Amino acid sequence: MFVGVGASRVRDLFENAKKTAPCIVFIDEIDAVGRHRGAGLGGGHDEREQTLNQLLVEMDGFDQENSAIIIAATNRPDVLDPALLRPGRFDRQIVVDRPDIKGRAAIFKVHTRNLPISDEVDLEVLAKGTPGFSGADIANICNEAALLAARRDSSIITMYDFEQAKDKVMMGVERKSLVISDKEKETTAYHEMGHALVGKFTPITDPVHKVTIIPRGRALGITSYLPKEDQHSLSKEYLEAQLAMLLAGRAAEKIVFNHYSTGAANDLERATKISRKMVCNWGMSEKLGPVTYATEHDEVFLGKEMSQPRDHSDLTAQDIDAEVRKIILNAYNKAESILKEHIDLLHKTSKILLERETLEGEELDMIIKGEELPPINLRKLNALRSMKTNGNSDGNGNDTEAEEPVNITNETNDIENNNEE
Repeated sequence: MFVGVGASRVRDLFENAKKTAPCIVFIDEIDAVGRHRGAGLGGGHDEREQTLNQLLVEMDGFDQENSAIIIAATNRPDVLDPALLRPGRFDRQIVVDRPDIKGRAAIFKVHTRNLPISDEVDLEVLAKGTPGFSGADIANICNEAALLAARRDSSIITMYDFEQAKDKVMMGVERKSLVISDKEKETTAYHEMGHALVGKFTPITDPVHKVTIIPRGRALGITSYLPKEDQHSLSKEYLEAQLAMLLAGRAAEKIVFNHYSTGAANDLERATKISRKMVCNWGMSEKLGPVTYATEHDEVFLGKEMSQPRDHSDLTAQDIDAEVRKIILNAYNKAESILKEHIDLLHKTSKILLERETLEGEELDMIIKGEELPPINLRKLNALRSMKTNGNSDGNGNDTEAEEPVNITNETNDIENNNEE
């Protein structure tokens, strides 16, 4: 009873468009009806193909007097039928990519214009620290920052709130309730500090943004990096430095505790993927040369071939495996040598990380230079100052006529004698 309904609806749509011309017809998620014909196993004459055929007939492009403009959107242009994309049906294709740093700064301005933000909030810094974020991600950060400020009973949203919201979106929600043994916590601290120190002493890598042993998402600890600028192509040296950083956590565990743990599982997976792409996709192996050996695994249900033969011999496959292993071992040895060279710093920073649980990139720089760390992060202090006391606060976040003093030590775990504010 439902056969032909899709084609009928397409006919009705274009009939209405002709009656109300000039007009614009917008089809969102066109891949729902515009997928590649003949896909799947066994015949292809199904209801979806009837709908697409009717759409192709209506958009044939031969009727020059038709003043209806057709616009469609999809995030899967690779699965669309080629006949749908030819000039005459869709004459122009526009790629809407993720925003660059200027675009992100403008989006931050849009989403913060109705929020009571502090004067210290620098939207340019936030834009620089969110590479690869979409507009929806940025809106999510602004909402999370507002919620965090509200939970602190603050009259304004500070830079600390935005940093915490960014960490939540990028790294996951903190799970402070998770019970971890002291031994496991110590292993995690050395693991994360291994990542961070190799990142610090490898100049070509992205700067270390934050190191934490507070569990977030499914990870027991996280070391996050932020690129200095948006990158669109990566060099071999940069990728090798990335591999060294990924394997540094495992190397630190081996050096200090002389054992391996399952905590490096994700690091090894990512390192193997990068090194295999270096060899097979990007021609970065000296032995195999500038040849692509990647076997594309196309989906049979998207109209691709069912049998996908490998385009290289068994001997070449062995060479590929050997080159992948060689790249990973070289990166591991590099990470191990850096950590052995700075073993005292590894012990020192890991102990500080165990005490503080979280270290900013700037604080790590201070430790490496031999400077004393302040008892509390300045951003966190500004956030505490913005809190309301007894419901009274002026517009700048300064408390006015508080009847009861605020106990700052209840808000932060890493300070004890800072009640002067």
